Amino acid sequence: MTDLERLLVRQGGLVTRAQAIAYGVPARTVARRVSSGAWRERFPGVYLVAGHRATPETRVRAAWLWGGARSTVTGQAAAYWQGLRPGAPAEVLLAVPPTVQRGRQPAVRLRRRALDPADRVVHRGIVTTALPLTVLETSAELDGAAAAMFLDRALQRWVSFAQLHEAYCRVAGTRGIGPAGRLLVAAGDRADSALERRLLRLLREARLPGLVRAVPFGPWTIDLAFPAVRVAVEVDGWAWHSDPERFRTDRRKQNALVAAGWTVLRFTWSDVHDRPAETVGRIRRAVGDRAA
Repeated sequence: MTDLERLLVRQGGLVTRAQAIAYGVPARTVARRVSSGAWRERFPGVYLVAGHRATPETRVRAAWLWGGARSTVTGQAAAYWQGLRPGAPAEVLLAVPPTVQRGRQPAVRLRRRALDPADRVVHRGIVTTALPLTVLETSAELDGAAAAMFLDRALQRWVSFAQLHEAYCRVAGTRGIGPAGRLLVAAGDRADSALERRLLRLLREARLPGLVRAVPFGPWTIDLAFPAVRVAVEVDGWAWHSDPERFRTDRRKQNALVAAGWTVLRFTWSDVHDRPAETVGRIRRAVGDRAA
């Protein structure tokens, strides 16, 4: 196997004009192979060699090869490449330094941004954003419940809140990162935060009788409670997933409540913000069942 053939294996059948020439293919031969259809142009100067199948992975790699070594795959395309999301987006988002000149191309969106070296990694042969920034930028691109669920899953499986905060501080104020900042604030909410206040407001508007906030129970405090019927309502900000000590404390509190005959309901940011009517309905039913 020649060096060029090994390169094609590593790159899924893709090769750039500069790479081909560097591996000994004359420029006129490159042109002849392109004109004959043996090499199909994916982007200017980036070719897919006949016999290799075009896949979503091909599209992401080809976009990065066209952008060049100083470009960085980010957002949902980076999340796909790193295995955080199941499918590649229709449009590959590339971060390129302001000094890199690239024109517009179909299925590629450029974001002119100089990234900190800590936010760039080589992953499976291309440069993508590091995991924390990938999570932030993907969350910023998604809508509503999808963004909440993605960030919730990321905090449970892949990154810590501290890592996300550090990455955000490095890119704060740059274009497109604003929604990620708002999500990060929500992710850091504790039980006495805006998340609890929002649920308290929803329950008061629903006029559920017997609601009390911050009810003492042993060494703990119940977020929201209906003491007369022993229904406890706990709210979990996203940071709850990445704080091991709080996780253990909340589990001990919940076990003690259940042992004392309480019904315990837990709700997340997504429950309160995206499904408020369903959340209030579940609480109403629990209170009604215990009262009966």
